[in-house]
Amino acid sequence: MTLKIERSSDKRETRIRLSGAFRSEHLDQVKAEIERGGPRIALDLEEVDLVDLEGVRFLNACEAEGISVLRCSPYIREWMLRERGSAKSNHPYQKRSGPIRIRSEGERR
Repeated sequence: MTLKIERSSDKRETRIRLSGAFRSEHLDQVKAEIERGGPRIALDLEEVDLVDLEGVRFLNACEAEGISVLRCSPYIREWMLRERGSAKSNHPYQKRSGPIRIRSEGERR
């Protein structure tokens, strides 16, 4: 499967529309489109039907940099959220045995 990339711009933002399978071998192409896009970028994933792990990590990195990820399927969004959570839990200072409970000042220990 291939990835189709279309770019459209107006005065406010550049929208990069992806269609097909978004895999690691497409990352350089999408990065190039983002770099040419200007200051406000949105990735439109409405027609993306397949993504790999590197694609999910790339999408999370895009959001962290302020790039909007629009209209992606629920399974991609869920995977992105899970990957963000697993990346945090893999940090040595983030590992915990259970939820942290913050006590109020007057509460006993």
